[in-house]
Amino acid sequence: MRRVIVLTVLVVVGALSIAIVRAQQNPAAIQIEKVKDGLYIVTGGRGTGAQAGGVAGNTTVFIADSGVVLIDTKYPGLGKAILDQVKSVTNKPITTIINTHTHGDHTGSNEFFGTSVETIVQENTKANMEKMDAFKGDKAKFLPKRTYKDRMSIGRGKDQIDLYYFGPGHTNGDTFVVFTALRTMHMGDMFPWKDAPFLDRSNGGTGVELPKTLERLLKGVKNVDTIIGGHQPVQQWKDVEEYQRFNADLLTAAQAAMKAGKSVDEAPASINLTSKYPGYESMRVKAAIQAIYDELNKK
Repeated sequence: MRRVIVLTVLVVVGALSIAIVRAQQNPAAIQIEKVKDGLYIVTGGRGTGAQAGGVAGNTTVFIADSGVVLIDTKYPGLGKAILDQVKSVTNKPITTIINTHTHGDHTGSNEFFGTSVETIVQENTKANMEKMDAFKGDKAKFLPKRTYKDRMSIGRGKDQIDLYYFGPGHTNGDTFVVFTALRTMHMGDMFPWKDAPFLDRSNGGTGVELPKTLERLLKGVKNVDTIIGGHQPVQQWKDVEEYQRFNADLLTAAQAAMKAGKSVDEAPASINLTSKYPGYESMRVKAAIQAIYDELNKK
């Protein structure tokens, strides 16, 4: 009997070890993680074809009494993988999709879930989505039917979700999604990682306004402690406060470098924020500086 127990333990441990190794070898593998009761994130997934290379944005799964609310739907072709993960934690139907912004790694599988699922976005994001090939022609039927300007609430009681728009940043239509009873907020790519932001100027993104928008968020949203970002593990409220300070410092440093006559190639050498912000990377600093320079030069 003891031998059977030992063998069983070894098998379980071995299986877990294999799973961990596979996850480490393939960080883009789609998997679901519990955040709080009734709230999960589906991580991973890569694009294909012209969108190959990048890891898709996090998808949040909120299980309400009336059905499942999804926040963002990753790249095209990943809808079934998302649905399979949802089915592993609930048999309730998906009733609502909220897209935090327009990009294909956050809206790409909207089509998979069909037109019977209600889709909600900030009004500027709908205008941006209308410019995408993925929503033109016959596929225009998959565009969101419901929009808001500054704030919207859906659901009631423990199922209430508050949507906020505080101004431009990553794009000009980024939504902050707050699950009020769970004290949790999904920020999308307004807090994608601990590095310089991706500023999509073609869709209204701005490095000049981003720190101000994040400051309005910090003042305007209360009773949140847990943060789901666009492409990173779950964070805390203090991490958003730090990210706001990081972006303010990045803007100030970029403005100083530009005033000193430094080129975009020269500026990063004088802008080292990683020592002030432990755990941050600098892989995206040059691209952010380029976007800020272009914005300041009104290009």
